[in-house]
Amino acid sequence: MNLALESIGIIAGNRSLPLEFARLARAAGVKRIVAVAAEGETDPALAGLVDEIAWIKVGQLGKMIAQFTSRGIRQCVMLGQIAPKNLFDLRPDLRAMGVLLRLKEKNAHTVFGAIAEELKKDGVDLIEATPWLAPLMPGAGFHLGPALSQNQREDIAFGHHIVREIARLEIGQLVVVKNGTVLAVEAFEGTDVCLARGGQLAGKEGGAVAVKVAKINHDMRFDVPCLGAQTLQTCAAAGIRVLAIEPGKSLLLDRDECARLASKMNLTLTTLS
Repeated sequence: MNLALESIGIIAGNRSLPLEFARLARAAGVKRIVAVAAEGETDPALAGLVDEIAWIKVGQLGKMIAQFTSRGIRQCVMLGQIAPKNLFDLRPDLRAMGVLLRLKEKNAHTVFGAIAEELKKDGVDLIEATPWLAPLMPGAGFHLGPALSQNQREDIAFGHHIVREIARLEIGQLVVVKNGTVLAVEAFEGTDVCLARGGQLAGKEGGAVAVKVAKINHDMRFDVPCLGAQTLQTCAAAGIRVLAIEPGKSLLLDRDECARLASKMNLTLTTLS
Protein backbone atom coordinates (compact mmCIF):
# COMPACT_ATOMS: atom_id res chain seq x y z
CA MET A 1 0.00 0.00 0.00
CA ASN A 2 1.21 3.49 -0.88
CA LEU A 3 1.54 5.39 2.41
CA ALA A 4 2.40 8.68 0.70
CA LEU A 5 -1.15 9.48 -0.43
CA GLU A 6 -2.06 12.81 -1.97
CA SER A 7 -4.79 13.31 0.64
CA ILE A 8 -6.63 11.46 3.42
CA GLY A 9 -9.45 12.19 5.84
CA ILE A 10 -9.67 11.45 9.57
CA ILE A 11 -12.91 10.82 11.44
CA ALA A 12 -11.50 11.84 14.80
CA GLY A 13 -12.76 10.79 18.22
CA ASN A 14 -11.14 11.50 21.57
CA ARG A 15 -7.71 10.95 23.15
CA SER A 16 -4.37 11.08 21.36
CA LEU A 17 -4.67 8.50 18.58
CA PRO A 18 -5.98 10.91 15.90
CA LEU A 19 -3.01 13.18 16.67
CA GLU A 20 -0.54 10.31 16.46
CA PHE A 21 -1.98 9.24 13.13
CA ALA A 22 -1.71 12.77 11.73
CA ARG A 23 1.98 12.93 12.72
CA LEU A 24 2.81 9.48 11.30
CA ALA A 25 0.83 10.01 8.09
CA ARG A 26 2.59 13.32 7.51
CA ALA A 27 5.97 11.68 8.14
CA ALA A 28 5.06 8.94 5.64
CA GLY A 29 4.47 11.54 2.95
CA VAL A 30 0.72 12.22 2.99
CA LYS A 31 0.44 15.69 1.51
CA ARG A 32 -3.02 16.79 2.71
CA ILE A 33 -4.95 15.74 5.80
CA VAL A 34 -8.56 16.74 6.45
CA ALA A 35 -10.12 15.95 9.83
CA VAL A 36 -13.76 15.80 10.85
CA ALA A 37 -13.80 16.26 14.61
CA ALA A 38 -16.49 15.61 17.22
CA GLU A 39 -17.47 18.55 19.43
CA GLY A 40 -16.71 17.81 23.08
CA GLU A 41 -14.62 14.76 22.19
CA THR A 42 -11.72 15.50 19.83
CA ASP A 43 -8.57 17.14 21.18
CA PRO A 44 -8.42 20.69 19.73
CA ALA A 45 -4.65 20.20 19.29
CA LEU A 46 -5.46 18.12 16.20
CA ALA A 47 -6.12 21.38 14.33
CA GLY A 48 -2.40 22.15 14.39
CA LEU A 49 -1.48 18.81 12.78
CA VAL A 50 -3.88 18.77 9.82
CA ASP A 51 -4.52 21.03 6.84
CA GLU A 52 -8.24 21.45 7.47
CA ILE A 53 -10.58 20.54 10.33
CA ALA A 54 -14.37 20.63 10.51
CA TRP A 55 -16.27 20.31 13.78
CA ILE A 56 -19.56 18.42 13.98
CA LYS A 57 -21.81 17.00 16.67
CA VAL A 58 -21.88 13.25 17.31
CA GLY A 59 -24.61 11.79 15.11
CA GLN A 60 -24.34 14.24 12.21
CA LEU A 61 -23.56 11.58 9.62
CA GLY A 62 -24.71 13.54 6.59
CA LYS A 63 -22.66 16.57 7.59
CA MET A 64 -19.60 14.40 8.27
CA ILE A 65 -19.69 12.83 4.82
CA ALA A 66 -20.27 16.22 3.18
CA GLN A 67 -17.12 17.61 4.84
CA PHE A 68 -15.07 15.02 2.96
CA THR A 69 -16.86 15.05 -0.39
CA SER A 70 -16.84 18.85 -0.61
CA ARG A 71 -13.06 18.78 -0.16
CA GLY A 72 -12.40 15.98 -2.64
CA ILE A 73 -11.42 13.40 -0.01
CA ARG A 74 -11.80 9.85 -1.36
CA GLN A 75 -10.20 7.84 1.45
CA CYS A 76 -10.54 8.26 5.21
CA VAL A 77 -9.72 6.53 8.49
CA MET A 78 -11.67 6.37 11.75
CA LEU A 79 -9.66 6.84 14.94
CA GLY A 80 -10.32 7.64 18.60
CA GLN A 81 -13.27 6.76 20.75
CA ILE A 82 -16.56 8.47 21.47
CA ALA A 83 -17.53 8.32 25.14
CA PRO A 84 -20.33 5.73 25.59
CA LYS A 85 -22.58 8.29 27.32
CA ASN A 86 -22.39 10.50 24.24
CA LEU A 87 -23.58 7.64 22.03
CA PHE A 88 -26.82 7.73 23.98
CA ASP A 89 -26.94 11.52 24.11
CA LEU A 90 -26.44 11.90 20.36
CA ARG A 91 -29.11 13.48 18.18
CA PRO A 92 -28.83 11.69 14.83
CA ASP A 93 -29.55 13.61 11.65
CA LEU A 94 -31.86 12.17 9.01
CA ARG A 95 -29.13 10.15 7.35
CA ALA A 96 -27.92 8.67 10.63
CA MET A 97 -31.51 7.94 11.67
CA GLY A 98 -32.08 6.05 8.43
CA VAL A 99 -28.98 3.95 9.08
CA LEU A 100 -30.01 3.13 12.64
CA LEU A 101 -33.56 2.20 11.64
CA ARG A 102 -32.26 -0.27 9.04
CA LEU A 103 -30.05 -2.12 11.51
CA LYS A 104 -31.50 -5.21 13.19
CA GLU A 105 -28.53 -5.42 15.56
CA LYS A 106 -26.81 -2.33 16.93
CA ASN A 107 -23.23 -3.06 17.98
CA ALA A 108 -19.91 -1.52 17.03
CA HIS A 109 -19.46 -3.78 14.02
CA THR A 110 -22.90 -3.20 12.51
CA VAL A 111 -23.05 0.55 13.23
CA PHE A 112 -19.56 1.33 11.93
CA GLY A 113 -20.05 -1.06 9.02
CA ALA A 114 -23.19 0.86 8.06
CA ILE A 115 -21.29 4.16 8.32
CA ALA A 116 -18.65 2.73 5.96
CA GLU A 117 -21.39 1.82 3.51
CA GLU A 118 -22.83 5.34 3.64
CA LEU A 119 -19.40 6.83 3.00
CA LYS A 120 -18.93 4.45 0.06
CA LYS A 121 -22.23 5.59 -1.47
CA ASP A 122 -20.76 9.07 -1.72
CA GLY A 123 -17.42 7.90 -3.08
CA VAL A 124 -15.38 7.84 0.14
CA ASP A 125 -13.61 4.61 1.16
CA LEU A 126 -13.12 3.94 4.87
CA ILE A 127 -9.72 2.22 5.06
CA GLU A 128 -7.49 0.78 7.80
CA ALA A 129 -5.17 3.20 9.57
CA THR A 130 -2.85 0.40 10.68
CA PRO A 131 -0.32 0.70 7.82
CA TRP A 132 0.59 4.17 9.14
CA LEU A 133 0.30 3.13 12.79
CA ALA A 134 2.54 0.04 12.58
CA PRO A 135 5.37 1.73 14.56
CA LEU A 136 2.99 1.95 17.53
CA MET A 137 2.17 -1.78 17.62
CA PRO A 138 4.26 -3.92 20.02
CA GLY A 139 5.37 -7.19 18.45
CA ALA A 140 6.10 -10.64 19.83
CA GLY A 141 8.36 -10.64 22.86
CA PHE A 142 7.54 -7.08 23.92
CA HIS A 143 7.87 -6.57 27.67
CA LEU A 144 7.89 -3.65 30.10
CA GLY A 145 8.24 -3.88 33.87
CA PRO A 146 9.01 -6.80 36.21
CA ALA A 147 9.50 -10.37 35.02
CA LEU A 148 6.43 -12.61 35.22
CA SER A 149 5.98 -15.18 37.97
CA GLN A 150 4.78 -18.69 37.12
CA ASN A 151 1.39 -17.91 38.67
CA GLN A 152 1.05 -14.80 36.51
CA ARG A 153 1.94 -16.80 33.40
CA GLU A 154 -0.78 -19.29 34.25
CA ASP A 155 -3.31 -16.52 34.77
CA ILE A 156 -2.36 -14.96 31.43
CA ALA A 157 -2.97 -18.29 29.66
CA PHE A 158 -6.28 -18.74 31.50
CA GLY A 159 -7.37 -15.17 30.79
CA HIS A 160 -6.40 -15.51 27.13
CA HIS A 161 -8.68 -18.54 26.77
CA ILE A 162 -11.59 -16.73 28.43
CA VAL A 163 -11.24 -13.42 26.61
CA ARG A 164 -11.12 -15.09 23.20
CA GLU A 165 -14.56 -16.52 23.92
CA ILE A 166 -15.85 -13.18 25.21
CA ALA A 167 -14.58 -11.48 22.07
CA ARG A 168 -16.12 -14.17 19.84
CA LEU A 169 -19.50 -13.49 21.44
CA GLU A 170 -19.14 -9.72 20.74
CA ILE A 171 -19.29 -8.91 24.47
CA GLY A 172 -15.93 -7.24 24.97
CA GLN A 173 -12.20 -7.54 24.47
CA LEU A 174 -10.81 -7.53 28.03
CA VAL A 175 -10.94 -9.86 31.00
CA VAL A 176 -9.48 -9.51 34.51
CA VAL A 177 -8.53 -12.72 36.34
CA LYS A 178 -6.73 -13.84 39.49
CA ASN A 179 -5.67 -17.33 40.53
CA GLY A 180 -7.75 -18.95 37.81
CA THR A 181 -10.91 -16.98 38.64
CA VAL A 182 -12.63 -14.51 36.33
CA LEU A 183 -13.13 -11.22 38.21
CA ALA A 184 -14.43 -8.90 35.49
CA VAL A 185 -15.42 -9.02 31.83
CA GLU A 186 -15.52 -5.95 29.64
CA ALA A 187 -18.87 -5.04 28.10
CA PHE A 188 -20.31 -1.66 27.14
CA GLU A 189 -18.61 0.20 29.98
CA GLY A 190 -15.20 0.02 28.30
CA THR A 191 -11.66 -0.93 29.28
CA ASP A 192 -10.96 1.52 32.11
CA VAL A 193 -14.15 0.75 34.07
CA CYS A 194 -13.62 -3.00 33.65
CA LEU A 195 -10.04 -2.72 34.93
CA ALA A 196 -11.18 -0.74 37.96
CA ARG A 197 -13.95 -3.22 38.78
CA GLY A 198 -11.69 -6.24 38.34
CA GLY A 199 -9.01 -4.72 40.53
CA GLN A 200 -11.51 -3.97 43.26
CA LEU A 201 -12.76 -7.56 43.25
CA ALA A 202 -9.18 -8.85 43.59
CA GLY A 203 -9.19 -7.72 47.22
CA LYS A 204 -6.93 -5.42 49.21
CA GLU A 205 -3.77 -7.28 48.22
CA GLY A 206 -4.49 -6.76 44.50
CA GLY A 207 -2.40 -8.79 42.08
CA ALA A 208 -4.93 -9.36 39.30
CA VAL A 209 -3.98 -10.03 35.68
CA ALA A 210 -5.73 -8.36 32.71
CA VAL A 211 -5.73 -9.76 29.17
CA LYS A 212 -6.88 -7.74 26.16
CA VAL A 213 -7.36 -9.06 22.60
CA ALA A 214 -8.84 -8.06 19.27
CA LYS A 215 -12.13 -9.61 18.27
CA ILE A 216 -12.20 -12.60 15.93
CA ASN A 217 -12.16 -11.29 12.34
CA HIS A 218 -11.75 -7.84 13.87
CA ASP A 219 -12.38 -5.06 11.36
CA MET A 220 -9.37 -2.83 11.97
CA ARG A 221 -11.04 0.04 10.09
CA PHE A 222 -13.31 0.71 13.05
CA ASP A 223 -11.70 -0.08 16.34
CA VAL A 224 -8.00 -0.75 16.76
CA PRO A 225 -7.33 -1.98 20.33
CA CYS A 226 -5.40 0.81 22.00
CA LEU A 227 -3.75 1.53 25.34
CA GLY A 228 -1.35 4.03 26.81
CA ALA A 229 -0.18 5.74 29.98
CA GLN A 230 -3.74 6.30 31.18
CA THR A 231 -4.44 2.56 30.89
CA LEU A 232 -1.39 1.72 33.00
CA GLN A 233 -2.38 4.33 35.59
CA THR A 234 -5.83 2.76 35.78
CA CYS A 235 -4.25 -0.68 36.27
CA ALA A 236 -1.96 0.60 39.01
CA ALA A 237 -4.80 2.37 40.83
CA ALA A 238 -6.80 -0.87 40.75
CA GLY A 239 -3.90 -3.02 41.99
CA ILE A 240 -3.62 -4.93 38.69
CA ARG A 241 -0.06 -6.17 38.25
CA VAL A 242 -0.06 -7.53 34.68
CA LEU A 243 -1.62 -6.39 31.41
CA ALA A 244 -1.13 -8.76 28.46
CA ILE A 245 -2.02 -7.83 24.86
CA GLU A 246 -1.84 -9.52 21.46
CA PRO A 247 1.32 -8.84 19.44
CA GLY A 248 0.83 -6.80 16.29
CA LYS A 249 -2.85 -6.09 17.02
CA SER A 250 -2.84 -3.36 19.67
CA LEU A 251 -1.53 0.18 19.65
CA LEU A 252 0.66 1.42 22.48
CA LEU A 253 0.66 5.20 22.83
CA ASP A 254 3.17 7.19 24.89
CA ARG A 255 5.62 4.26 24.93
CA ASP A 256 8.39 6.07 26.84
CA GLU A 257 5.94 7.21 29.50
CA CYS A 258 4.53 3.68 29.72
CA ALA A 259 8.02 2.28 30.31
CA ARG A 260 8.59 4.81 33.08
CA LEU A 261 5.24 4.05 34.72
CA ALA A 262 5.70 0.27 34.48
CA SER A 263 9.00 0.54 36.34
CA LYS A 264 7.72 3.02 38.89
CA MET A 265 4.47 1.18 39.64
CA ASN A 266 5.83 -2.39 39.55
CA LEU A 267 3.47 -3.23 36.70
CA THR A 268 4.14 -5.59 33.80
CA LEU A 269 2.98 -4.89 30.24
CA THR A 270 3.66 -7.79 27.90
CA THR A 271 2.53 -9.39 24.66
CA LEU A 272 0.87 -12.79 24.52
CA SER A 273 3.03 -15.65 23.30
